[in-house]
Formats: sequence, structure tokens, C-alpha cells
Amino acid sequence: MLKNSELKIKDVIDINRGKKLGFIDDVDIELDEGRIKAFIIPAHNNRLLRFFSKKQDIVIGWDEIKKIGEDVILVDLKGNLQV
Repeated sequence: MLKNSELKIKDVIDINRGKKLGFIDDVDIELDEGRIKAFIIPAHNNRLLRFFSKKQDIVIGWDEIKKIGEDVILVDLKGNLQV
């Protein structure tokens, strides 16, 4: 089992670009089915910048997650993201 607090300290890395995307800030859960739909990574780490920024948060669907390891989460975005 993985706790939310453990999930939020893992680096999220896009395997296609080899680029660190950031850390998970929120989780989108389907309550009726009890499953995770997506992870959400904020566009900025600074809360003040998030408030004034026009950049969209990064939403990673469950089907784009390839591996959740001890230190990182590997995702395959297949060009769906312009970072």
C-alpha cells in the first residue's frame, strides 16, 4: 500500500523526454468505482505563482503511468504535453 504522503515526494519523469515533470500535488479519484483516474502536477511549485500563472497544471491519466518505483514515477506522455 502507498500513502498519499509517500506519493507526493516521488519525482515524476516522462520516459519519452527523460524530463522531470515535478511532484504530484493532487489525485483525481473516481468515487463510484473507487479507482484513481489521474495524478495532477502543478504548473509551478510556488503557490503564489500558481495563483497568477496562466500555465495549466499537468494532468497524467492512470493509463499513462508506466511504473511507480521507490523514488520515481515513470510516465509515458507520448507527445500529449508541451513542457
